[in-house]
Amino acid sequence: MNYQWYPGHMTRARRMMQEDIRLIDLVIELTDARAPCSSRNPDIDELGKNKARLILLNKSDLADEQQNRAWAEYFRSRGFQAVQINARSGAGIKQITEAIREACREKTERDRRRGIQNRPVRAMVVGIPNVGKSTFINTLAGKACTKTGNRPGVTKGKQWIRLNKQVEMLDTPGILWPKFEDQSVGLKLAVIGTIRDELLQTEELALWMFDYLRAQYPGRLSGRYQIAEEGSGGELLGRVAAARGCLLKGGLPDLEKAAALVVDDFRSGRLGRVTLETVNDFETKESEKEQ
Repeated sequence: MNYQWYPGHMTRARRMMQEDIRLIDLVIELTDARAPCSSRNPDIDELGKNKARLILLNKSDLADEQQNRAWAEYFRSRGFQAVQINARSGAGIKQITEAIREACREKTERDRRRGIQNRPVRAMVVGIPNVGKSTFINTLAGKACTKTGNRPGVTKGKQWIRLNKQVEMLDTPGILWPKFEDQSVGLKLAVIGTIRDELLQTEELALWMFDYLRAQYPGRLSGRYQIAEEGSGGELLGRVAAARGCLLKGGLPDLEKAAALVVDDFRSGRLGRVTLETVNDFETKESEKEQ
């Protein structure tokens, strides 16, 4: 299946962000820690060039701890500030103020030399749909000042939020990009919940996850569902259906229901902490493109 989702409001949102970027000192980009590269809109780097940058690895509690550290170091090595957070629980939020201060150090020094003091940092919060931007702002502000929802596309317009005397934030709608050159990116975004579920083939997602988990996290499937991990993906899905009572009339396995259960177990963390891409894999792909 060709995974893609780019409704009309995303085109308008991108145009709006291009207009507002001149007002901004800092671009705060939220990514999903389970797919830190695939959940970055490549247009953001062009949009935010010459601006201070802060990358937040959100939902880091659902991702592999070792990979969280590796991805944070990767982003820092490329000149970004990077912080692991869980916007919903507030984990890592206390580090944000210092990260903003560090990211904007040059801007603050420049203002000071010009005699400008105490001007608040203006930050634009960006990211793909359902990555947790509004939840992050609400948690950071300590109040429900933006709409939130566990589904893509909740924020449709821009909102300015004054956090304190030092920082003002512009919340923006989540935007994808018109075409995924690598369809594995679309698959990962579908698995983590960026693309609306109504557009998905859930069985295909579950089969892809089976292959990935068996290769990178052997034992997770057998531990969760008490099934053997050998065999084809279809056989595994049938075993999950039998183990969890996902049955149709006549006792036939309900593969669609079993697939939805597996995807939901991943998204909720019931399959353990999983990262769907590694720094090494990403760098290998980048070097292959350059050759």
